[in-house]
Amino acid sequence: MSKITQQQIGSVALVVDNYDDAIDFYTKKLQFTLVEDTELGGGKRWVQVSPPNSNGANLLLAQASSEEQKLAVGNQSGGRVFLFLHTNDFWRDYELMKKNGVLFNEEPRVEEYGTVVVFQDLYGNKWDLLQLNQS
Repeated sequence: MSKITQQQIGSVALVVDNYDDAIDFYTKKLQFTLVEDTELGGGKRWVQVSPPNSNGANLLLAQASSEEQKLAVGNQSGGRVFLFLHTNDFWRDYELMKKNGVLFNEEPRVEEYGTVVVFQDLYGNKWDLLQLNQS
């Protein structure tokens, strides 16, 4: 009898300019939880953040350590929306993020699939804040 394959994405690496600035943005402006911050030596750290009450993948904040990596900060997806933050209360989170000074690229819009708005993290990476319609 063969085992059923079960996989999931554990973390998504996000190249950042500075660990502490990134932690500050994600925990204070987006209300993420700091899951782990472990020193690895040589100036490297294992830093993971996650949206509140999330059971999905964590963001692994990876401080750029080469010129090539520094060029990727804020542009990991070539200017497209890179990450999708799903919520169960769009307007609550949108208003809180606005109050916390998060930069939005547009006004919220209602689409066939749900309510969405594009925002930027502190480095300019584009995100969707998205509440899907109930099916």
